Amino acid sequence: MRWLDNLRLSTELAGSPERCVHIGDRESDIFELFCLAQKVGTHFLIRSCVDRLAEDGGTTISQVMAETQASGTHDIQFRDDRGNEQQAKLLIRHAAMTVCPPIGKQRNYQHQQLGIIFAEEINPPKDRSPIFWKLITNLPVANHADAVQKLNWYAQRWNIETFFKTLKTGCRIEKMRLTTASRIANCIALCCVVSWRISWLTMLRRQFPTASPAAVFTDTERALLDRSMSSVRQGMRRDIDFYMTAVARLGGYLDRSRDGPPGTTVLWRGFTRLADLVEGFQAANPSASPTCG
Repeated sequence: MRWLDNLRLSTELAGSPERCVHIGDRESDIFELFCLAQKVGTHFLIRSCVDRLAEDGGTTISQVMAETQASGTHDIQFRDDRGNEQQAKLLIRHAAMTVCPPIGKQRNYQHQQLGIIFAEEINPPKDRSPIFWKLITNLPVANHADAVQKLNWYAQRWNIETFFKTLKTGCRIEKMRLTTASRIANCIALCCVVSWRISWLTMLRRQFPTASPAAVFTDTERALLDRSMSSVRQGMRRDIDFYMTAVARLGGYLDRSRDGPPGTTVLWRGFTRLADLVEGFQAANPSASPTCG
């Protein structure tokens, strides 16, 4: 019910259901969701976990896709569980087919004409599980370019997971004890901004490590971070990478040569400590003009 309510309510809030694409993981592979999306006129892109009946009901999605010729390959880059850069070549197959409701629900729901995308890694290494994505969508997938586009869209879902991890674990939003709904709403709104900023800074450091830190850190924050790193990195360029690493070190990041880039956990801890340092500095220097980061 959570997935159905989210699709319905978010579509109503957006006001333009035809412009929305609801992206979900395997938990959202629900036939009722497919039907609801058709009813309200919106779109979905979901990672499938169920090998559903297809066409006339005498076959399954996997059986149809096994006979479908590959449209090409697609190279991706990602990080493994240890934060190491990895590359993989995916074999792409896509097809449009009729997807049938589960046997127990065929009287209540209509068959759906949907697009299926299978992306399977070619020659995966032995030290990790192979990549194999099975996507299902009501968006048009007419060619290889359309299939790759949908794969790239689904890949953005991990940013959503990172945001909610920060919101729940970092801001501890589920542990808030407030007495009125309005106070809870205000608290969630504030924590959403904090969580977004942590997630944004994490990605900013990885994508633009040499960017100017002035857009992120105040003069006071940079001065305090310079002091915290004075004995570690002498003479290094003071860019986003330098200061974000300094914040991560405040949060417990060891910054060893074999360590992956800092994640949101050490960053929110580091920003908490940085806020305490700034407050302490301003208390010790009342004449210093406070600045906001």
